[in-house]
Amino acid sequence: MNERLEALSKRLGEGFTQQTEKTGKTLKELHERLAVIDSAQKNITDLSKQMVGLQDILSNKQARGAFGEIQLNDLVSSILPPSAYSFQEQLGNGTRADCLLSLPNPPGPIVIDSKFPLESYHALRDAKDEEQKQKSLRALGGAVIKHVHDISEKYIVPGETAESALMFLPSEAVYAELHASLPAVLEQSYRAKVWIVSPTTLMATLNTIRAVLKDVQMREQADVIQVEVFKMIEDVGRLDDRVAKLQRHMGQTDDDLRQIRISTDKVTRRSERITEVEMGENIDTSGITETPKPRLVDDI
Repeated sequence: MNERLEALSKRLGEGFTQQTEKTGKTLKELHERLAVIDSAQKNITDLSKQMVGLQDILSNKQARGAFGEIQLNDLVSSILPPSAYSFQEQLGNGTRADCLLSLPNPPGPIVIDSKFPLESYHALRDAKDEEQKQKSLRALGGAVIKHVHDISEKYIVPGETAESALMFLPSEAVYAELHASLPAVLEQSYRAKVWIVSPTTLMATLNTIRAVLKDVQMREQADVIQVEVFKMIEDVGRLDDRVAKLQRHMGQTDDDLRQIRISTDKVTRRSERITEVEMGENIDTSGITETPKPRLVDDI
């Protein structure tokens, strides 16, 4: 009996020990999972605060405008060289452009203005029935057309800017809604020469402009090279004239040297004949009529 009780007690003790270890391990894992959940909850709280902050920004017109301008600035400055753009540039009519792209003529400097008709878009998204949707669409279209006319009047300045301007919508959703539901608004913007762009289409436009600027720079360098080539051709022509003159002078000098050589040969031969004459001998002078006169080298 005692042995059985001891064996039972031992088994119970081992069982309690194993159970305690398992319980401790489970509690440890639970603690780790709670820590992960707490961290995730903290991240969610931070994200919620950020979303609330973004909502506050988008609900305020002035802050929303600044948000669009910042996005515009980031896009432009990340694609174009600093010499190709300027921000908050004042035009001749006193207005300030969010961004002015410095392009050669044609087309000339192009203004980009940031607009964000968010209230009308939210009203469209929150529409409960078809009637509210159509009303919200008309409101969105009217807001966009007003922005288009403002840009056309303020930022298309004859003789100073290009004949067109860009309206930047910092929302792909609003841009897509315009193309899907308001084609008439886009047609009016085309007639007003105000091109509506989203972040994606603006990026493509800026990349095209960058390629155009590179092409212009290459043409300018080609013009410089062409001018230098023309100058070099003129220099080669002058060098050829001078070589021809030098060649003529060298030819004249060679002829003069040849004449001098002839004269020196004659003088040498006469000197040799004189040295052959012996003093006191009769010299036959019948063939000499008169004493020859000395002549210049050119006369020999």
